[in-house]
Amino acid sequence: MRVRDLAGCSIAAAMLAGMSLPAAGAECMGYDVLVTQSADTIDVGGGHTATVIRWWSILTTDDPKSPYNLATGECQGSLLTTPDGKTQATGYCARRDKDKDTQSIQWTLAPGAEKGEWRATGGTGKFAGRKDAGWFQGVNADGKMSISRWGGKCS
Repeated sequence: MRVRDLAGCSIAAAMLAGMSLPAAGAECMGYDVLVTQSADTIDVGGGHTATVIRWWSILTTDDPKSPYNLATGECQGSLLTTPDGKTQATGYCARRDKDKDTQSIQWTLAPGAEKGEWRATGGTGKFAGRKDAGWFQGVNADGKMSISRWGGKCS
């Protein structure tokens, strides 16, 4: 998977490669619209590359009343591509909503996977104490812009 294809995998929100979703909570889904701020790749040698990437992120949701709808912020990640061409990645997103409440998530993408996982790691106001988690998958990438579809369980 190329770095520009992974831009759609930062999430904002969702992952599925082995993380258990919380039993309680309603289904939530939406899109994460991302614009790459920077992407620096180094060739480590022997077919390994390491990339550090930063995106601006805007979340949309299928339910306009969701607290995640139109939350904005920044995501960052570290990507490792191995000699077999498989990329794995991990990172964080920190966003703020219109009420200035903040939320943060951790996301991961297993080696060679098309879907990743996300989980809430903290927040303030309406995001405090949430145990939301789910999946994400890139659906479109064009230059510095990309879109990921995300979903999961949100309290």
